[in-house]
Amino acid sequence: MATRKTLAGKVFNLTSAYDAAISKMLLEEEYPEYLNASYRKVADLRYGENPHQSAAYYVSTVENGAMKDFEQLGGKELSFNNLRDMDLCWKVVNEFKNEMACCAVKHSTPCGVAIGETALETYQKAFECDPVSIFGGIVAMNYKVDKATAEELNKTFLEIVMATDFDADALEVLAKKKNLRVIKIKNPVADQQVWVKIDGGMLVQNADDQFSTDIKTVTSVEPTEEQRKALLFSQRVVKYVKSNAIVVTNGKQALGVGGGQVNRIWATQQAIERAKEKFGGDLVLASDAFFPFRDVVDTCAKEGIKAIIQPGGSMRDQESIDAANEHGIPMLFTGMRHFFH
Repeated sequence: MATRKTLAGKVFNLTSAYDAAISKMLLEEEYPEYLNASYRKVADLRYGENPHQSAAYYVSTVENGAMKDFEQLGGKELSFNNLRDMDLCWKVVNEFKNEMACCAVKHSTPCGVAIGETALETYQKAFECDPVSIFGGIVAMNYKVDKATAEELNKTFLEIVMATDFDADALEVLAKKKNLRVIKIKNPVADQQVWVKIDGGMLVQNADDQFSTDIKTVTSVEPTEEQRKALLFSQRVVKYVKSNAIVVTNGKQALGVGGGQVNRIWATQQAIERAKEKFGGDLVLASDAFFPFRDVVDTCAKEGIKAIIQPGGSMRDQESIDAANEHGIPMLFTGMRHFFH
């Protein structure tokens, strides 16, 4: 009886995956009455977020995704935390489809993001964003890694290097770090849905894969063209920082990242402080959500921030607009919030 029960369980486990795949194909509903999932286990992991937690890795049998069929070219096996950070790291660089982009992630938070003209320059700019936090982190690049970039990568202890491809001599260089996990992304697409497990339930939403097409200047002074480009760069980064999120950039590098704070002014102070440690030039600021008070704008003025982009939508929007006008800071409203909890 025990054997029959086990075998019957295996049969229904398999046919349930078939049923889920068939249902999804036939129904084509974004949010069906019953949430069907068809996932196949590809690996038992050493442990979960912590050593006392067991874990396994599953991939969808019906959907594509960058984390589904990547190729590991070297290094030790991937962990639960590695895979979560890889997912976020790749999503950031995937926002920059028409530019060379590099992102460094540490503990599910971007600590360096940059765009550049060459493979080496782009990585170096990302590294310069936060040379301390990148230690033991993950780096993703949406371009082919050459030997010079590989040699630069090897100067820092990294857990994972991800890219769309690697030159043969770059792989030889990276292989010198025997534990470094080298990952080739074969299918650079993103999820269409996000599932979040809660106790006894599942939250399902479509992915945050849009940006506003109706960006308005709400101040009397317009941003320069360079400031506008920098603000749009900043907006693409802030979308992947835990709320409350503020990102300060120079348009090419995310120099100050403030995230996961319980109020927006703390995130602002944190981001500006980090940016000013590294760079004293023209900086702009992006916020994932509206400003509840004018204190963020006043702080920006005090610290020399040159332009601001935020969604707007606060009952006190006019106070922030008035403050920006008083300080002569151009401010854009997007009308689209990007919470990331």
